[in-house]
Amino acid sequence: MVKRNRRVNVFYCVGWLLFAFLVSCQPVTSFAQEKNQNEDVVDPDRSIAKLIPDCKALAGSPPMVMNLTDLFAETAVGTENPLELTVAHNKKEKVAAASIEAGKLTLEWGKVGKTEITIRARNPKTGKFVDVRFNVAVWHPDYSKLIMTVIGGLGIFLLGMKNMSEGLQAIAGGGLRRMISAVTDNRIMAVGVGTLVTTLVQSSSITTVMVVGFVNSGFMNLSQAIGVIMGANIGTTITGWILALKIGKYGLPLLGLGAFGYLFVRKDRVRYLALAIMGLGMVFFGLELMKNGFSVIKELPDFEAWFARFDASTYFGVLKCAAVGCLLTFIVQSSSATLGITISLAAIGVIPFETAAALVLGENVGTTITAWLASLGATTNARRAAYFHVVFNILGVLWVTALFGKVFIPAVNQMLDLAFIQRLAGVDAAGVNVTVKIAAVHTTFNVINTLLFFPFASMLGRLLERIIPQRDVKERPHLTSLDIRMLETPVIAIEQSRVEVLRMADGCNKMMDWLAELTPQDEPNQKLVQKLFHREEVLDAIQDEMVSFLTDMLAANLPHNVIDEARRQLRMADEYESISDYITTILKFHLKLINQGHQFTDGMKTQLAELHVIVSDYVKLVTEGYEQRAAEVITKAKTAGSEINHRVRTLRDDHLQRLTDKKVEPHVNVAFTSTLNSYRRVSDHTLNVAESLAGMK
Repeated sequence: MVKRNRRVNVFYCVGWLLFAFLVSCQPVTSFAQEKNQNEDVVDPDRSIAKLIPDCKALAGSPPMVMNLTDLFAETAVGTENPLELTVAHNKKEKVAAASIEAGKLTLEWGKVGKTEITIRARNPKTGKFVDVRFNVAVWHPDYSKLIMTVIGGLGIFLLGMKNMSEGLQAIAGGGLRRMISAVTDNRIMAVGVGTLVTTLVQSSSITTVMVVGFVNSGFMNLSQAIGVIMGANIGTTITGWILALKIGKYGLPLLGLGAFGYLFVRKDRVRYLALAIMGLGMVFFGLELMKNGFSVIKELPDFEAWFARFDASTYFGVLKCAAVGCLLTFIVQSSSATLGITISLAAIGVIPFETAAALVLGENVGTTITAWLASLGATTNARRAAYFHVVFNILGVLWVTALFGKVFIPAVNQMLDLAFIQRLAGVDAAGVNVTVKIAAVHTTFNVINTLLFFPFASMLGRLLERIIPQRDVKERPHLTSLDIRMLETPVIAIEQSRVEVLRMADGCNKMMDWLAELTPQDEPNQKLVQKLFHREEVLDAIQDEMVSFLTDMLAANLPHNVIDEARRQLRMADEYESISDYITTILKFHLKLINQGHQFTDGMKTQLAELHVIVSDYVKLVTEGYEQRAAEVITKAKTAGSEINHRVRTLRDDHLQRLTDKKVEPHVNVAFTSTLNSYRRVSDHTLNVAESLAGMK
């Protein structure tokens, strides 16, 4: 029974396999039959050739006429006898209607679409004929897609520049801050610092805004600022060389690799290296998108004719192109964005290299708008620094445009013809990439311009001092440098806010000196009194602005070391503001005692004067430690703070002993003990500053 069931199962399976085979063969047979029925029978006297390329026309274009006699004369068919040219078939005449007359093919364009046309040429004598098949298409530009692609590509490009900048800044970390603080009156060093900083932040606008802010806050003088601005112009050219790298096809892989590293790696340094790689990938991916978007323009006659107006073959043409580049950069306030657009247009052939070079020159002038805006309402020296940036770039563009076609561009081309330059640029059979040429123009212009004006920097500085004279009223450096734009570069922004903490410390030191001058006076100098009270109000304003600035900074995605430094500065600003409050409190007790017709005894005055010197030196000790970034000052600070507290307790005990020995006026008693307490509180807050510097909580 079992064997019988097995036989049944075997026959059952074989039957199903046979049925499946027959069913699967049936469609193939039908398709082959249908194909043979629809196709022309192969004729040994017929050949098929690709003599006419595929044609593509914009909707509304005039008819296209093509001479077929000359075209077919190159084949063996038409060497001896006249040809009979006919349109064999045209399946979709709505797309393009084809007709032949007197050996000429006329294509009249119709609706948007695509079709295939076959032209048959027959030799009457031999009977042989040739079929020429080609595709024709009518298209209409999708302007919305063009705009969205370009805008999307530009947005990804700029976001990539930002991410790459943030990643590089985080990796550089304290080194970048040390470079900024190392700027001296030596202009060569200042140029080097400006170049390195701009290379890391990937934006000359950010560097010049930073410089204007530093000059405005008193951290940097005009001579230092001039050197840094010159270096910033050289550093910004690195963007062009990054875009010249032949890694465009790796844009998306780099983006993905960097994104995974940034999201899933815990270590700070590796995360921000991944962020920089992700930014680089976004830069190239955005550039490719812009190229794809702009490629449509190349096929639009109206746009091509409009771009043809910007011809850099004449002096006025160069000026016109430079003006356009300047205007575009004014609008978007990013030379990197306009450089990316320029490279995209040149890479697809919409604009020639010379036009792109002239646009780049104008972009160097347009990028100065950001620093100029940052200088509005700033101190005189800050405005001079911003105006130097404008004058420096305008003068440079003027001399380059005068020598543009005859000297500058040929010199750049000769430089690119050098063997080692070509090896670095990766020259292939097609020659130097247009992106490399644009990067070379950008770098050559800024390097030569810096070398040319470097010896005359002092002269330009003096000229600006005459053009922008010092104001009659005394200017106080203020906090306009703590601008939201600085938050784009947190490593630099945290250094700027550190300068403000140091200014608060300097203000406290001055208040202690003024207090030492006022307390011995029986009739205090009212101007100095008002000056001390005004300085306390200034420190309050600085603290408020710093809290707002640092709070906004902490809301961003920052490296841990920047977060720690920001929190440390918030604490220090609060401590120094408290110190200024207690200094004014001491003066208020002194003034109140005088108004009540009382005064301290000579012994009390001597004790308070000695205590004041000790506390004042203590504040200066900790301030110098913070200025020099010396965290080890905490050791001396703890010792000195303990000595001050011990001395205050001793003075209080001596005062209580005096109260038992002789009568002391109640107002004098309150003023003395309150003054001692205020000095102790100054000491305590100073110790808090030292602990914050040492990283203690």
